[in-house]
Amino acid sequence: MARRVNAGRTLSSGGRPALTAHIAVNAARAGGRRRRAALTGAAIVAVAGCGTPPPDLFSVERSGADPNANVDVVVSDGGSVSCDGKEHALDGERLLRARHLVRDLAPQAELGIELPPGPGTDLSYRVALEAGSIAFSDRSPGVPPTFLRVAAFTKDVTERVCGIER
Repeated sequence: MARRVNAGRTLSSGGRPALTAHIAVNAARAGGRRRRAALTGAAIVAVAGCGTPPPDLFSVERSGADPNANVDVVVSDGGSVSCDGKEHALDGERLLRARHLVRDLAPQAELGIELPPGPGTDLSYRVALEAGSIAFSDRSPGVPPTFLRVAAFTKDVTERVCGIER
């Protein structure tokens, strides 16, 4: 269809006013800026997220007389746990428990609490977090409940996730 002129304006073939050259150029520039902004944003996200492993929540070094008592456990915020270097998937419930442990242990870790082993100690624990570290044994006098939760979490993960039976 041919273009018509109506009161000095150029109309498109559908009867609507056509974009003038000035408006068309500005629209193209704005579209280019939006595309560049979107690409820049995507690049920032890619650089920030790609190749960066999730942080470790904490590590536990458990030791004892039994060979299977000696294990190094590293819990990652990405939903995995490694036992003696072998990585395993960590389910959501255990990951949530691990995150709660980090929050609850932080004040004690900042103080660097190390409890002496008590008589008849079977297992000793050394826990490292971003906030600091703690150390205790299964028979340390005055063990706080949070330390007992670390021992229970370590037992659960090593046996049920990593398959290391004591």
